[in-house]
Amino acid sequence: MPTAYRIAPSILSADFARLGEEVRKVVDAGADLIHFDVMDNHYVPNLTVGPMVCEAVRPHATVPIDVHLMVKPVDRIVPDFARAGANHISFHPEASEHVDRTIGLIHEHGCTAGLVFNPATPLDWLMHVIDKLDLVLIMSVNPGFGGQSFIPHALEKLKAVRKIADSAMQRTGRTIHVEVDGGVKVDNIRAIAQAGADTFVAGSAIFTAQDYRAALSEMRAQLAMV
Repeated sequence: MPTAYRIAPSILSADFARLGEEVRKVVDAGADLIHFDVMDNHYVPNLTVGPMVCEAVRPHATVPIDVHLMVKPVDRIVPDFARAGANHISFHPEASEHVDRTIGLIHEHGCTAGLVFNPATPLDWLMHVIDKLDLVLIMSVNPGFGGQSFIPHALEKLKAVRKIADSAMQRTGRTIHVEVDGGVKVDNIRAIAQAGADTFVAGSAIFTAQDYRAALSEMRAQLAMV
């Protein structure tokens, strides 16, 4: 069965003065998810948006909202985003005192749970929690800012995660997505998919394009050749 690829435009690169309109436009253009980057100026050196903005965006998004929490501590904010309309919530293991507990907290609030790995974070955490995860997110840039260049070593990490996820899915019968975030563009999305990703976060590659539908179509054309 062919892989069902998903493209998740990151609103970090959208025009915040017209955020609702931007979300509607990118969904109409064919986005599968809306990626929502949450930064706290503690875990990462930037400050973005919180649950109130997620709640405001929710009526404009007819696709799932994929929340990436770059905050520490993380547990306090999980229920707020669940109530604000998040469907998927991912977090960094370094931001949680008890990774297993945080995964459980996300599930208790009705969302799917993802674990995020920075470029220099080892995958050891997956040995202990992969059977409880719904998604593994590999950062292909250092988190904190949009518009960065893709770090090539992420391809090797994706290959390793794909093997771990496939093994867990065969063992448990569950679906585990492999997502990549950072520097995803038309000219590298095929190689990223070949390495094992099925979900692609793209910010500036979509929101700086004149035509969102054309940008998404070009990416899907590349994925069709995998």
